[in-house]
Amino acid sequence: MVSGVAGEPVSSFFALTPDRVLDAVEVGGLRCTGRCMPLRAFENRVYEVELEDERRLVVKFYRPGRWSRATILDEHAFLADLVAAEVPAVAPIDLGNGGTLSEIEGILYAAFPKVRGRSLDELDAENRRRIGRTIGRMHAVGAARDAPHRRRLDEKRYIVEPLDVIMQGKFVPEGLAPRYRDLALRIADAVAKPLAAARVQRIHGDLHWGNILWTPDPLLVDFDDCAVGPPVQDLWLLARGNSEEARNLREDLLEGYQLFREFDRSTLALCEPLRAMRIIHMSGWIARRWDDPSFPPAFPMFRNHNYWNQEYEELVQIAETL
Repeated sequence: MVSGVAGEPVSSFFALTPDRVLDAVEVGGLRCTGRCMPLRAFENRVYEVELEDERRLVVKFYRPGRWSRATILDEHAFLADLVAAEVPAVAPIDLGNGGTLSEIEGILYAAFPKVRGRSLDELDAENRRRIGRTIGRMHAVGAARDAPHRRRLDEKRYIVEPLDVIMQGKFVPEGLAPRYRDLALRIADAVAKPLAAARVQRIHGDLHWGNILWTPDPLLVDFDDCAVGPPVQDLWLLARGNSEEARNLREDLLEGYQLFREFDRSTLALCEPLRAMRIIHMSGWIARRWDDPSFPPAFPMFRNHNYWNQEYEELVQIAETL
């Protein structure tokens, strides 16, 4: 039965079954063949569903308590804007109720057309320029209006808050924890002013190579972490680090990008601070989800001393560049 918030949404989220997934898809009038296959995902629960008209959908059930309805609708509005501007992205479909977001037992969900494509980790300069052009077009659309309910990319949300979760959970080995905490807070202090001074807008927020599918043109997927932040966030993830190779990769991306949108090159100085923020944020994310049964097997080294020692050393190297 599909309804508003009922029972315990988190328990229902962990106990989703194919029958309940199919019920959710069909409530608005869509008809399924019964084929329902879970897809690999950690934060949300995602399924591929086949419809009687031979279409295939990717149905995403959002983790309860993470995003509000308004926050998710900001994501959907961004995707709709991109598709309307013919930027290659995948927008959610109408679920048959006049909207792109519905609810089952307190769990919000949406459905997206399945798109076939492949990920490429190594690209020549011309294909990097093609990706840069796509990102430039995306950012031109993203700057057109705000996403008032999405996260702002700042040091509080991406360093201070996840650091609190890590420390409270006692994940860092006792002898390393004070140094790790002090280093993270030093990076937060260093990045606060330049980040606050940077121009911000709607961005993808998590644009790594796995979120670009070649169809054969580059297609941007998985806007679940879209945010309001500096455009450089969507570039450094594709060219990580401060090596000459990484800088050259960024130049290829920017060559394509600037055909469609100006880029503030002074914000390239944020690449390493943003990388530090992501490292701490990702560890905080794992720590926050440690009670989810799927997380300990997926991150078996998370409580290992070597994991935290390597992370600490990487953060030290970044801090030396600030």
